[in-house]
Amino acid sequence: MAAYVFTERWHLPHAPDRVAAVLGDVEGYAAWWPQVRAVVALGPDAADVVARSTLPYELRLHLHARVREPDLLAVDVDGDLRGEARFALTPEAAVGGGPGCRVDYHQEVDLAGRPGRVPTPLVRLADPLLRWNHHRMMEGCRRGLLGCLAGPDAGPDAGPGAA
Repeated sequence: MAAYVFTERWHLPHAPDRVAAVLGDVEGYAAWWPQVRAVVALGPDAADVVARSTLPYELRLHLHARVREPDLLAVDVDGDLRGEARFALTPEAAVGGGPGCRVDYHQEVDLAGRPGRVPTPLVRLADPLLRWNHHRMMEGCRRGLLGCLAGPDAGPDAGPGAA
């Protein structure tokens, strides 16, 4: 198995409570996050998710909420990946004033399931490609989140700082 750590940092022109409300609603991810293909809620704290970024494979994940605080959303991940993922939210002023939010994403996972059947040396050779694919997935999250927070008439690139 290969261990991966992924991090992202975004600055969004929206208050942390609004960002937390959207990120905390995993069942709604497929409506605004293009790489999330399907979500099946299994209760208030668990869901099965199918995700696919740019590379031609789907990941089937089981997410279980571990922390649901106003400034921290954390899930345990099982399925094709095993580990944890979390969004930490910090209030900050938006560019031009008004409420804003710094989002720090952190994910630590091991390959399991179908991708985990690939021998480790091959996975290591593909490491830059897998990291690029994950970054594309998270860029889809950032853009979709901005569009969702901007309102129903806004596109995925709406809002200040969306580029």
